[in-house]
Formats: sequence, C-alpha cells, structure tokens
Amino acid sequence: MTIAQQLKIKSFPFTIKDSDGNDIYFEDSDGYWYKCEYESNGKEIYYENSDGFWRKCEHDSNGNDIYCEDSHGYWHKWEYDSDNNVIYCESSDGKFIDNRPKSEVQKAIELLTKEGFIVNGRVLKA
Repeated sequence: MTIAQQLKIKSFPFTIKDSDGNDIYFEDSDGYWYKCEYESNGKEIYYENSDGFWRKCEHDSNGNDIYCEDSHGYWHKWEYDSDNNVIYCESSDGKFIDNRPKSEVQKAIELLTKEGFIVNGRVLKA
C-alpha cells in the first residue's frame, strides 16, 4: 500500500518535501511513486521508485560526486583536484579518464611502454 493510499489522499500529485524544500516523496494517481534522501548540503544520496529502480551516490566534502551506483549494476567513480576539476573518472561500461598527476618515474614508464621499450615488465634495449 502506498503512502497516499494509507493517508486516503484523493488529490494528486501527492508530494512530501523536507525542510529544505526537496521532494522526498512523490506519488501520482496511478500509484507510481519515488522517494529521495539528501545530505545536509542538498545533494541527493538515494533515489528509489515503484518500478524497483534505485540509485545511491556519495559525495566529497565539496559536494562533488565521487561514487554512484544503481540497481541496473551501473557504477561511476570520480576524483578531483584541489580546484574541483575531474582528474580521474571510471565507469562500469569501461569508460576511463586518468589525468591524475604522475611522478617522473610513472611518466617515463608510460613513455617507454607507449614506444614499445617495455614489454611484459622487461625493458628492451633500442
């Protein structure tokens, strides 16, 4: 039984808001509903609907998304620099971006690997 049915609501759409004005529950006359939860900064951390779909997200102290996943198995994660620019992004569908700062050794290994001088962890002489 839905919340509107329990309360015998006859006027739709039926919405419940939190003290910050965010919709935390919505229901229409067909019985479709969704509910949400928010952090104190207003960022959504959980969503669920009557179709069985759900999504949950985590945020850093600046409010940036750092991890999200949903009921379909999709996930996404991010890292940011001190200016809140995305420097790393990865998702379950194989998309990948890595612009994190690298040490000189990491840069050298990437260059040597790209140029074909490192194969299976062994350095080949030119």
